[in-house]
Amino acid sequence: MVTEISIELVPRSLEALDAELRLVRDRFPSVHTVNVPDLLRFPVRSWEACRHARRYVPTAIPHLRAMDFDAGKPFSLAATLAEAGIREVLVVSGDPPQDLAHRIYPTRPVELIRRIKRDAPELVVYAGFDPYRSGARSELEYARAKLDAGADALFSQPFFDLRLMEVWAELLAGVPIWWGVSPVLSDRTRRYWETKNGAFFPAAFQPTLDWNRDFAARALAWVRARGANVYFMPIRADLERWLHGIV
Repeated sequence: MVTEISIELVPRSLEALDAELRLVRDRFPSVHTVNVPDLLRFPVRSWEACRHARRYVPTAIPHLRAMDFDAGKPFSLAATLAEAGIREVLVVSGDPPQDLAHRIYPTRPVELIRRIKRDAPELVVYAGFDPYRSGARSELEYARAKLDAGADALFSQPFFDLRLMEVWAELLAGVPIWWGVSPVLSDRTRRYWETKNGAFFPAAFQPTLDWNRDFAARALAWVRARGANVYFMPIRADLERWLHGIV
């Protein structure tokens, strides 16, 4: 199986997104996929950004916040996604909005996955899994529930240690996974990942570009050896400096 590579791009504006998409197209021609988070603090919603991104890459995967959809009603984006040629989506929980006028629902990812598969069975639906969120057993059960609801594969939170990836690959043996990798280039960013997300870093970790480039290369080789997929999440890092010569 050929490994697919995705780059996660934040849609701060269509102009900024254009610049990043041109960089992906021109500097990383082997990358045919981008995935786009849905962040309410920016004016561009993920599916709008993905419609735009398909001018540059064949596949664009919007993140869908489960709490933005009423699972008791038909999936409201089905026609919009079909018209835009978007064939894959990633369902996440989503953070509560800062704007209290933004309506949300008590919809969990399992419920939205089931709704999408009922109303738009042609869509490939991905679900997230987070190795740091809770105990391994409860996270494994949660991932299995999403798969049972109809999810076709999983997207992981970023990993920083191949040994932890090995553990989860064994726990989820046979499940298609997009493995996440993200650079951590300062002690402050490391503290953020450890404090907010509960992430683990190996003893040899260093918040340097060289360490992060080396890990990205080793993670990509590990993923390719298993016939899995990978997405790179640069956040605010310089994408070309991080991945040039690796991807």
